[in-house]
Amino acid sequence: MKRVVLFRNGSLVDGKVVLVTHSLDDLLKTASQKFGISAKKIFTPQGGEIDDIKLIRDDDVLYVTKENEDFIKLEENKGNYALNTVLRDPVKNDCDCFKQKSNTYDSNKYGTNVLTAFNSNIDSSQNEVLDCDAKGSSTCSTLARTSSLDYKRKKDVNKLQEWVKLNVGGKIFTTSRSTLVTKEPTSMLARMFAQDEDGYLMTPSDLDVNGAYLIDRSPTYFEPILNYLRNGQLIFDTNVNPAGILQEARFFRIESLVEHLENLISTQQRSQDIAPLTRRDVINALITTSSTADLRFQGVNLAGSDLSRLDLRNINFKYACLHGCRMVGANLSFCCLERADLSHAVMESAQLMGVQMLCANLEGANLRGCNFQDPTGVRTNMEGVNLKGANLECSNMAGVNLRVATLKNANLQNCDLRAAVLAGADLEKCDLSGSDLQEANLRGANLKDAAFELMLTPIHMSQTIR
Repeated sequence: MKRVVLFRNGSLVDGKVVLVTHSLDDLLKTASQKFGISAKKIFTPQGGEIDDIKLIRDDDVLYVTKENEDFIKLEENKGNYALNTVLRDPVKNDCDCFKQKSNTYDSNKYGTNVLTAFNSNIDSSQNEVLDCDAKGSSTCSTLARTSSLDYKRKKDVNKLQEWVKLNVGGKIFTTSRSTLVTKEPTSMLARMFAQDEDGYLMTPSDLDVNGAYLIDRSPTYFEPILNYLRNGQLIFDTNVNPAGILQEARFFRIESLVEHLENLISTQQRSQDIAPLTRRDVINALITTSSTADLRFQGVNLAGSDLSRLDLRNINFKYACLHGCRMVGANLSFCCLERADLSHAVMESAQLMGVQMLCANLEGANLRGCNFQDPTGVRTNMEGVNLKGANLECSNMAGVNLRVATLKNANLQNCDLRAAVLAGADLEKCDLSGSDLQEANLRGANLKDAAFELMLTPIHMSQTIR
C-alpha cells in the first residue's frame, strides 16, 4: 500500500495524508470527502496530470483541482510559498523580514487569487507574528534559530535511525530498520527497533564503542536469518548446520522461518536414514568380525558402493540393495544373496562359490570371468534368478543350478556349464557359442533363437527332452 499527501490547488497548507487504493476514482472520492469539494483531477507539483494510479509513488505530493479549474503552478503561488518558508524555516527569515514581505506583496505580479490566499494565511498566523514583534527582533531570531536546529537535528536522527548497526557475537552487521521490522512485525527484532516520530519506542540494547547495538548470539547462524529478512529466501552455506539456524530463529521468534527449517531438517534426517552404506562402513564392520562368522547385512542399502576386492565371505545379503554396486574381484563365496537386487552390478572376476542366489535380480549385471564352481562339491544355487541381458562370458559355472532362471539375451559365450541345471530356463536369444554343455540339463528350456555355435561337445537329445 502507498500513501500520498494531497493539497488543494494553489495551496501548501491543510494537506491531507491519504491511502492509495486500487483506482484513481477511489482516490478522487477520498479527496472530495477530505476537502469538501468535487475533485476531478490530480496533478503533480510540476503540473503533470495523473491519469493512471500506477504513476503514483509512495509519499508523493499531489494537488487536487475542481471541475473547470486550471492548475496553479508553484511559480504563480510565490506569496503562499514565502509565508510557509518564513513559518517553517525561521533561520533564514526574521520577523522584520517577514513583515516587510507582507507589506510589499505585489498583487499585480502574482495575481488577485494568490493574494487572497496569501492574506488568509497571514490572518491565520497573525498571533505568532505579533508575539514575535512584542519580544523583539533579536529574541525572535534566536528562538527561530533554536527551533530550526531542533527540527534539523530531529530530521538527522530519523535518517540515522533508518540504518542500524548490529554487533552480533563480535561481528558487525549493517542493515535498514525496515528490513528488521517489515518482514516479521511480531519478531523480537521488530519489537526492538519499532519507533515513532520521536525515535525508538524502547532502547534496543547497549551500544559498543562504535555505536552498534550489542546482541549476544552466534553471527554464523544470525547471518542467514538477516538475509531471510532481506529477500524472503533462506540461503546458507553447506558447512552451516540448519539446526543452529533453527535455534536462532526460535530465539528471535521468526515464525515463518521456524516452520521452514523444521521441515528442512526432517527431510535431511529421512535422507540420512535411507542413504546407502559406503565402502568405509563395510570395512569397519568387516575388521571387527571373524571371517567364519555370519555378518548380517540383510536388507541394507549398498547401492552404488565400491566393494571391489573385499573379502565378503559368509555375509547375509538377503533382500539387500546392491544395485549398481562395484564388486570387481570380490570374494562372495557362501554368501546369501536370496532375492537381493544386483541389477547392473559390476562383478567381474568375482568368487561366487556356493552362493545362494534364489530369485535374485541380476538383470544387466556384468559377471564376466566369475567362478561359481566349488572344489568341495557345494553347488551354487541360482534358481529363478533374473539374468536378462547379463554378461557371463568366460565364467566357470559347472554344476550351477539355474532352474527356471531367465537368461533372455544373456551372453554365456565360452562358459563352462558342465552338469549345470538349466531345466525350464528361458534361454531365448541367449548366446551359448563356444560353451561346454556336457551333461547339462536343458529339459523344458526355451531355446528359441539361442546360439549354439562352436560347441565343444555335442548336446544329446536326452538333455533337452523331458
